[in-house]
Amino acid sequence: MKKLVIAFVMAALPAFALAAGAGVHLDKAPVNLRDQASLQRGAQMFVNYCLSCHSAQFMRFNRMGADLGISDEQLKANMMFGTDKVGDTMTIAMAAADSKGWFGNPPPDLSVIARARGADWLYTYMRTFYLDEKKPMGVNNLVFPDVGMPHVLWELQGLQKPVYHTGEDGHATISGFEMVKPGTMTPAEYDAAVGDLVNFLVYMGEPVQLKRQELGVKVLIFLAFFFVLAYLLKKEYWKDVH
Repeated sequence: MKKLVIAFVMAALPAFALAAGAGVHLDKAPVNLRDQASLQRGAQMFVNYCLSCHSAQFMRFNRMGADLGISDEQLKANMMFGTDKVGDTMTIAMAAADSKGWFGNPPPDLSVIARARGADWLYTYMRTFYLDEKKPMGVNNLVFPDVGMPHVLWELQGLQKPVYHTGEDGHATISGFEMVKPGTMTPAEYDAAVGDLVNFLVYMGEPVQLKRQELGVKVLIFLAFFFVLAYLLKKEYWKDVH
């Protein structure tokens, strides 16, 4: 029974995530798990900008490297800190108590965040931070209002402020954004970089997804072939009865 409850909760998480972002349009994330170059760029983004606060405790460096075509030497030179080993999981040194004091809550582990939130949610979330002087971090987010996370990619995207639209009921909603301070990337380049990051997070949530899909196709082909054999055998057994 306990396993059934856990399975139900895991299956329902994406629905809960959508409910949390109800009323907000989610942009389609450019997910392509066959694009190894995109996954490599996403892994680099994750290590450089996310791994300092967020762990990925269910992913090992060498597993990631083997899947994405990154050698151990490249991992050590570009994606690992001095004390890490290639067989280690992607953990962080930040203590949970310290992070709770700084951010209000410990930053969540991101191993399966794409399965919990959804790729479109993550893609839209990382592109809709905006200036809000009322918040402790100086920013807010369209998809996740009052989030405690700072905009760690602001130097790449730049800083933007919301553009409001007042409806007939007098209620003002955010209809878009206006760039206040440009970043080092153009909007198109930033969208592509976030797409790579989300692509990597989707891979990390289920590293065997492509193999599972390929195996599923083979199983369906086998079942179709077996069905024909079973049908012909049934006809042979029952031919005298009919």
